[in-house]
Amino acid sequence: MTADNPPRMVFVLKQELPFLPRELAWLHAPGLGLLDEWALAPYGIDDATDGLYEHRVPPDAALWLAAASLPALFWGLHDWAHFHNHGPLTQRALTELQCDASALSWLWRNRAAIGLNEGRWEGARTDVERITIARYADERMSFDPALLGPDRLREWAETPPSPRV
Repeated sequence: MTADNPPRMVFVLKQELPFLPRELAWLHAPGLGLLDEWALAPYGIDDATDGLYEHRVPPDAALWLAAASLPALFWGLHDWAHFHNHGPLTQRALTELQCDASALSWLWRNRAAIGLNEGRWEGARTDVERITIARYADERMSFDPALLGPDRLREWAETPPSPRV
């Protein structure tokens, strides 16, 4: 797992929304059977975060994620967390950490359904921790490794979700 956007990860549009930049899904996720579907243009993640918020469209009403690998799934889930957190990115490392923790917790909670064993999850977690440490260093901030500790993420993943309001 690296900080680079992985290939074959795309947010497929469930409906046409004129405020979202779109491209054909198969251009970014070939081989996944997405022939005529439209997808959020990869450069449009930030625009989608703002547009979904502005138009009061819940992300799950507008998009679904197609991902062909663990890195693609992780980064898709990371971006999915961004869709739920509108606002200026004033503390980038902290915002990205929250998205990382959300994605890792989802992977843990759903590991059986996606065929992810504990060792592979831990490998992904340590890769993400390395990426997070670099982000914090770039912003000259100290990072507390407990924030992405395996026990903390597992506990968070196993906590029942709050009801949607």
